[in-house]
Amino acid sequence: MLRTLTLTAAIALPLALPGTGFAAGGDDNAKPKKTETTQNCFQARQWDPEVKKFVRFSQPVNGVWDANLKKCVRPDKTSHLDSDTLYKAIRELAYAGRYDEAITVLDQMPDQLDDKVLTYRGFTARKLGDLALADIYYEQAIATNPDNILARSYMGQGKVAAGDKVAALTQLREIQARGGAGTWAETSLRTSIETGTTYNY
Repeated sequence: MLRTLTLTAAIALPLALPGTGFAAGGDDNAKPKKTETTQNCFQARQWDPEVKKFVRFSQPVNGVWDANLKKCVRPDKTSHLDSDTLYKAIRELAYAGRYDEAITVLDQMPDQLDDKVLTYRGFTARKLGDLALADIYYEQAIATNPDNILARSYMGQGKVAAGDKVAALTQLREIQARGGAGTWAETSLRTSIETGTTYNY
């Protein structure tokens, strides 16, 4: 009974507290918008910027749209794109369920120890069902940046999926204590604790 009251009290904290920015992604509750990356770039034929010609895979893969080249670039040859473009592609690919390609694009990020990279690695691992590996990445992201409330939200949602709402509540409290009340990170985790449903973005 006490445990239930504690959960309810924490979840019911007001959302109108001042929020701050957080390192892993913007406070955007909108689903990733479909771009050419997921609309037109799932095909066997992909542009290779190193050899400057199209190459053909044995089966379709999801490339990343290069707005400058006006071509779909193979996911393992996207390191020339800026980090913001890559992050958007990773988020879009993950939402579309293209986790292998999302991981491949993550591999192209210049700083593999960046807490945002670690956060998305945790997210893709969780969506692929490896909750233990996901937690390792989330913990690394949080150790690098304790104010990474998106990593905390994703970790909490993983705890919900594993049936551990008490651990999820711990992350919810951390988010709220770090100025994250009212953000998408807080709202999505709070809703997950209440409903048992996790988010795929």
